[in-house]
Amino acid sequence: MAKPQYWLIKSEPSVYPYEQLVKEGKTDWTGVRSFEARNNLRAMKPGDLCLYYHSNEGKAVVGVARVLTGPGPDPTAPGEDWASVSVGPLVAIQEPVTLATIKATRELKELPLITRSRVSVVPVTAEHFKHILAMGKTKLPRSA
Repeated sequence: MAKPQYWLIKSEPSVYPYEQLVKEGKTDWTGVRSFEARNNLRAMKPGDLCLYYHSNEGKAVVGVARVLTGPGPDPTAPGEDWASVSVGPLVAIQEPVTLATIKATRELKELPLITRSRVSVVPVTAEHFKHILAMGKTKLPRSA
């Protein structure tokens, strides 16, 4: 099996919190209306792992999701050239990692959450992904 790629996906907790993803078991990641984020969605593959970031309110990485399907058309934009994937919950972050903490961490200065802050779906290096998990005192389940 190929090594997973790593991503960071953003959602406002008042719109779709990580807890709702856990409760529902999966969701289609729709509504992305940025060309850069759309292209990132199109690069996702089943098994890829995503840091789940609560934006605007809370401003913290709160969970890890797994990409369940390859990219397809976004059903919320029929006839338009947007993409979506399905994601499911993998593990909640034990101690949410705040934006302030991320910005204060030298090893994360190149994290796209900081360098591409307006983009809602961004790639993350394996090193950044592991560093954030360690900061959040979280280990992936063995099945990951």
